[in-house]
Amino acid sequence: MQIGGFVKQSLIDYPGLVAAVVFTQGCNFRCGYCHNPGLVLPGLFEKKSTYPVKKMLDYLKERAGWLDGVVVTGGEPTIHHDLPEFLRTLKEIGYRVKLDTNGSHPFMLKHILKEKLADYIAMDIKTVLKEEQYSEITGLPGMDKIMEDIYTSFSILKKAEIEVEFRTTVIPGVHNDKMLTCIKNEVGKEFRYILNAFREGETISSFYT
Repeated sequence: MQIGGFVKQSLIDYPGLVAAVVFTQGCNFRCGYCHNPGLVLPGLFEKKSTYPVKKMLDYLKERAGWLDGVVVTGGEPTIHHDLPEFLRTLKEIGYRVKLDTNGSHPFMLKHILKEKLADYIAMDIKTVLKEEQYSEITGLPGMDKIMEDIYTSFSILKKAEIEVEFRTTVIPGVHNDKMLTCIKNEVGKEFRYILNAFREGETISSFYT
């Protein structure tokens, strides 16, 4: 795994648990509002050494019983082929695992769910589930195939027998109440749906303007 950062303890990233947070490097989206350009843009993170995986795992082994869980976020964790192996290691140590994803790799999610490698999955719903709007948010043209994958992931997670969360970062001037209501209705009342506030500061768009 390419690890770009590691937070040793968090009280907010895994609902109800004290957790460490692992940040993977790399993402297949280029969302302008993203506040982690150092984890997304190769020109930024290739200049830095990755966080030593062994050092991180040694820490997690030492803290087993004190920490409740580990959150794996990014970047986009599901672009890494060795993600299941990494999650398996966390489970073997004894941690509950939360995975954050943009939903673009449904086959990876299927594998993770089948092998019971995650206890909680949070999927970002960038905007209404339509190609034009998603393309505007992610900075990617021709998203028809990716939208199919996102729909598939959305359906998979709604049927999953683990804790599931859907969430949207609300961008001023982009999202409106009608759009957010539409997304909320798509998600359904039986699922956790979170609205996250846009964070000011250095974002991916800073490097394209």
